[in-house]
Order: sequence, then structure tokens, then C-alpha cells
Amino acid sequence: MKDTTNATGSGNQPVLLRMEGICKSFPGVKALDNVSLTVRAGTVHALMGENGAGKSTLMKCLFGVYNKDAGHIYLDGKEVSFKTSKEALENGVAMVHQELNQALKRNVMDNMWLGRFPKISKWCPLTSESKMYEATKKLFDELDVNVDPKTVMSTMPVSQRQMVEIAKAVSYNSKVIVFDEPTSSLTEEEVEHLFRIINMLRDRGCGIIYISHKMKEILRISDDVTIMRDGQWIATKPAKDLTMNEIIKLMVGRELTNLYPEKDNVVGEPLLEVKGLTAAYSKLRDVSFVAKKGEVLGIAGLDGSGRTELLENIFGIATRKEGEIYLHGKRVMNRNARESIKNKFALLTEERRATGIFGIRDIQANTTISSFQRYKVGPFLSDKKMSEATEWGIKAMRTKTPSQRTQIRSLSGGNQQKVILARWLLTEPEVLLLDEPTRGIDVGAKYEIYQLILNLAKEGKTVLMVSSEMPELLGVCDRILVMSGGQLAGEVDARTTTQEEIMALAAKFA
Repeated sequence: MKDTTNATGSGNQPVLLRMEGICKSFPGVKALDNVSLTVRAGTVHALMGENGAGKSTLMKCLFGVYNKDAGHIYLDGKEVSFKTSKEALENGVAMVHQELNQALKRNVMDNMWLGRFPKISKWCPLTSESKMYEATKKLFDELDVNVDPKTVMSTMPVSQRQMVEIAKAVSYNSKVIVFDEPTSSLTEEEVEHLFRIINMLRDRGCGIIYISHKMKEILRISDDVTIMRDGQWIATKPAKDLTMNEIIKLMVGRELTNLYPEKDNVVGEPLLEVKGLTAAYSKLRDVSFVAKKGEVLGIAGLDGSGRTELLENIFGIATRKEGEIYLHGKRVMNRNARESIKNKFALLTEERRATGIFGIRDIQANTTISSFQRYKVGPFLSDKKMSEATEWGIKAMRTKTPSQRTQIRSLSGGNQQKVILARWLLTEPEVLLLDEPTRGIDVGAKYEIYQLILNLAKEGKTVLMVSSEMPELLGVCDRILVMSGGQLAGEVDARTTTQEEIMALAAKFA
């Protein structure tokens, strides 16, 4: 039963954006079914739902990425239907996408003003580098973004690139700004910075649409909350009238009594040993630890502490300067990804769009690409074997997809993550290296992934898990390694440690 309480928002602020009866279908699936949304000026309106609920699709219909099949969109009382994102931006609607799509070989200010480069003068059509630099610096100073406009994008961590994207959205002086999972790669300090920017925009009279799975953030920053499920509008309520449990129940349609499964894995003898690992091209240095069979070993630390670099060096996609890796007491070289896979290692990367999925390929190709050898019949690949393996992955991960032949880029972020996890499980690894495995994933799907991780540990596999969410590390892991400034700052027992102890270690060499 849908909750019609406050279907048009609350408060006395004028309505800025109204979306009515929006429908959108893709081959084999109805992504949006008669969805409505009302956003008031000077408010933050949260949009919540499980992965695949239709949140991002609805916003892409607003932003001109998709053409809606039916429905009406009104901006400042005037009906609009943007055909391109450029048209949306020119009319006061901006969007910070969940998956960053930036020109990584270009510098920050080129990315900021792409498609609207300032000219030297109205008589000279050449781009003015000085005007571009000054405009970027002025905006960054206003937003307190500490980034050099001339820095090449690829040299910056994901969190800084995210802040650049947020500043770019603000630079359009938009009436409506959509933030799609803006904090998924931000540290706690950067989240506070983002909230200051959002509050500044709210005070200016902007309408902010905020998509997130982080309920504490939602309840803190939002004025109104709209919840979607399976492509339909379920409820809109004032944030002050909601609790976390009520939001979860509306999102998943059932009670979710525990956020984390019971830890019933049995930790055995040492399986993986890392000695003196030092990177050639990052500040990672002299890291040593032992991970045991059946253990979930967390890796904590601030952004830039070396967490991701540690996993990449173990897997061989970053160059090692020194150090040794042992599996079952036998040294393995792991000089590249192919060799690491052969040695029964698997790496789930942090940025699934950039380094995880093959966007234009279908679910079957993305699921089987790391284990092609087992699907051969003579010199040829067996479509039947690949289809069976993919079907196993879809069922095991409960992936929502119309078919195996659906392009992976059309799935929600959480379902893309499930496909990548299935891909690695098909390689039958002994050591899984998971970098932010639940980033951008809803609470229901998170529980499923936590359960999968613990089930893998119960099968005797070793899981190394990087996460920026300390409650997640405490809820799932057995031990936690804490990185700081490229070094291993300490090791704690997840059952007895505190967030304060972890933070103190994380700041040790920062």
C-alpha cells in the first residue's frame, strides 16, 4: 500500500520543480511507472530506494540523458522537456553523477569549463587560459575547495575529483542541482565540507535533490524524503518525521532487523603473508601482515592513506619496488593481473565504471571475461557454458536484469557491482581483494553482499576488504589493519576495538 502522506512536499516555500506521472521503459523492463516528485525552492529533497528502484533513471529523464515515455516536468511553473544535458544546464538544472565521467588527461579547469571555454574577447575566438584559471580559482575559494586548477585530473584521488564535479555543478548558477551518491567516495571531513556547500546553496534558494543510501546523512541534511521501490513512487514525508527503520521498511517493503549478518566464520591457519611491501610510484612502504584462512580482514584509513595502493600492489596492477607475497607458505610473484588470477587472487576495484565494467558489453560477457578458459570446447568458446555460468551468477547474486544480453551500463550501480562479484567468484579465488565493495549500494543489497563475504570466509577463503565506513568494517570483519600515510599504523580486533581507536591510528602518520 502506497503512503500518500505529503505527496507534494511540506512547508511554505514555493514549488521549484514538479515531475508528474513520469514513465520510462527499456527493453524487458519498466524502469519508471507513473512517478511524481515535487521539490521546493530552498530545500534539500532526498530521493531514496534500493538499487534498481529508478532513482537515477528519474533524474536522467529530468536532465535530458533519457527521453521520458510519458509524464510532465515543470520548472518554475513552466513545462520543460530537455533533449540533452546541455539544454538542461542552460536552463538551470545541473547534475553530479554517481559515476564520474571526466577527461582524466586534461587539467581541472579544462574539465570545469568544457563546452563553454571563456574567449579572449568577443573579437578573438581563442580560449583565454587566464580567464579560465581566474574563474576556477574564484569559485574554488568561494567553496573552500583546495585544488590547483592546473592539476591533471588523473593524478588526483577520487574524492578530490568528486569535489571538482560538485564545484562544476555549482558554477552553472543552477536553480536545481541533483547530487547522485555524492559522498560515496568522500571522507568524513569532505562530507562535512559538502554539507556546508549544500547549506549555502539551500540558503540561496536552490532546490537540491540528494540521492544517497546513507540514512544518517539523509536524516541530517534533508527537508523532505521521497522513497521509490521497483520503479514506483512509494511515499514522500518530511525528514523530521522519519526514522532509519521506517525508511528501510518503505525502501525494501519489509522489516530489516539486522544491518550485518552473524559472524559465524571460523578463522584458521595463515594463508596469505605480505612482507615489506613497498610501491614504486606511490607512498606505500614497508607493509607487512598475515591474513588467515576463513578470515575477513578489514583495511581502514583516511583517503590517500594507501589502502587502495596496497590491494593494487598485491594484485600486480601497480608496480612494486620491494616486498614479497606468500600463499600457503609459497612465494607468488603476482607481476600482473593475469598472473594474479592464475595464482587464485581476485580484485574488485573501487571505481567500477572506470576499471570494473565493460560498459558496452552485455551481462554474459562481463560475467565470464575473467574465466574464458573454462568455457572452451576445442578452440572455440561454448555459448551454452557461458550462459550457464552467467545464469548461476545472476541467481547467486540476485542481480536484477532483464536478460543476460542486457548491456551492463544500463543496470543500476549496485547490480553492476553484483555482476563483477559474480565474475570473480567464477575464477574460484582463494584470496579476494575488495575495494569499497558496497560503495553506492542500498541497505538491502549491502546485507546480501556482507552475507556473501562471510559465506566465502566460511568456505575457507581469505577476504581483504577496504571500506571508508567504519561501522561496516566493525560489523563484517574479524581484524582490521589501519593504514596511515602509506604505512601500516596498527592492527585491531574488530570485536573489541572502537571507532575512536581506529581514527587515532589513521591519523598516526597522516
